[in-house]
Formats: sequence, structure tokens, C-alpha cells
Amino acid sequence: MTVDEPVLILTMKWGTLYGAADVNRLAAQVRRHLARPHRFICFTDDAAGLDTGVEAMPLPELGLPQGHGDTRWRKLGLFRRDLGGLSGTALFLDLDLVVVDDLSPFFDLPGEFFIIRDDDLFRAKPLRRVNPARDRFLHSVGNSSVFRYRVGAHGYVLDAYLADPSAATSSFEISQQFQSAQLAAHGHLNYWPEGWCVSFKNDCVPRHLRSYLRAPCLPDGAKIVLFAGAPKMEDVFAGRGHKWYRRIGNIDWLRKAWANP
Repeated sequence: MTVDEPVLILTMKWGTLYGAADVNRLAAQVRRHLARPHRFICFTDDAAGLDTGVEAMPLPELGLPQGHGDTRWRKLGLFRRDLGGLSGTALFLDLDLVVVDDLSPFFDLPGEFFIIRDDDLFRAKPLRRVNPARDRFLHSVGNSSVFRYRVGAHGYVLDAYLADPSAATSSFEISQQFQSAQLAAHGHLNYWPEGWCVSFKNDCVPRHLRSYLRAPCLPDGAKIVLFAGAPKMEDVFAGRGHKWYRRIGNIDWLRKAWANP
């Protein structure tokens, strides 16, 4: 992949939780932080209100067997071998995040597949150690809010799901656990360097009562801020999400990065 070859930025929107403004805001963040040629594509069931710079495509079909109406794992449709006629390298971004720095490094790392290590976004969970095997697996799980892959190259993920969707959903709590297990089995599970993708609550907001003395700040090297767990992004920007043990102070820097000028 050369720097002149356009890369793909993918996101998904369905239902009513997020709207066109959220997609347009994310597209603006990408334009500010990605100088190389790219296409911004939104897979959606409603393209109304999307900016002209956003390419709208239908949501990828999972291809579930007749009578299996569970679409909670809709993201796995991104692993179709025939994804909307697209090809090349793609970076998937969820809508509930804020891009704060250059995205180019996400395309520069050599490797088949990169994703956030989910544990990197949360505080340590000592109680998990009572089940070492489960702890090892959960430590390997990738958070699918930000991942890079070659379109069509990992069709085995969707194939494994469609082979027995009922078994998949009973054996794994959420799709990113299943996805990670399939990628690991094929030797393709790699993680972004720790600190590129950070949690607003756990990495930006000072811990405990120190939050009353200092406002949230961006850690050095952070490129994307995520809202893993609570508070959610919409709560933070609406001035909610405070707890007696966690004050959320001035976030003008984050609001500026989030806004669509």
C-alpha cells in the first residue's frame, strides 16, 4: 500500500441511537486528521442528512439462515468477501469516539489486522484471576471500535458465525469476543500500540477525588478518545456522567475536537 493509494474509512449507522449529524461529525474529524487520500463510507439503513463527502452504502447483509432474526452481531457483515464491491485497506471507526490526532500511523503498521486490546481501555480486574483460562481469553479480546483490515481477507470470521449462529451467540457474550477468537485462531490478531486509543473515563479524567482538582486532559500520544463503559459520549457532551467520586471538569479541548466546524 502506497501513500497515494486511497484508503477506506468505514462506519455503521442503523436504528435511532445515532443520526446523520454524528456521521458527519466523525467524517469532519477524519478530514482534519488524515492527509492521505481516503473515502469515508457509512453503511446505513437511512442516508438522509449525510454530507456530500460521505458515501452511503446499504448495511452489509449477514446472510443469516431463514428464521434467525438476531442482528445484534451486525458488525460481522464487514467481513463479507464481497463488501459493497470495495477493496483495499480499511479502518473501521465507531460513531461514539473522537479523533484527536493524526490517523496516518493506523495505516503504517505492517500486519494483517489491528484492533484495540479491550483490556487497555479498562482498569485491572483482579477478580478475573480466579478463572485463569477465562482471564487469558478476555485479555486477548479486541475492542471493535477501531480496527484495520484488508477488505475481503478475513471472510472466515463471518463463515464461522454463519456455520452455527446459535452456537456462536451462546458461547460468546458479544460479537467482538467471537471475532477475536476467529482472528486469533488464524494468527491475525494484532493490537494497536497501547495509548493510541484511550478511554475518556479511565485515561483522561483524573482518578477519584483528584478529579475535583484537575480537569480531564489528553494523555501524550493519544490519537482517539473512546467512551468505553459509562459515561457514554452523549452524556459527557450533554454535561452528564458526573459521580460523587468522579467529577468531569472542563472539556473544551475535547468538545473542540468533536465539533463539526
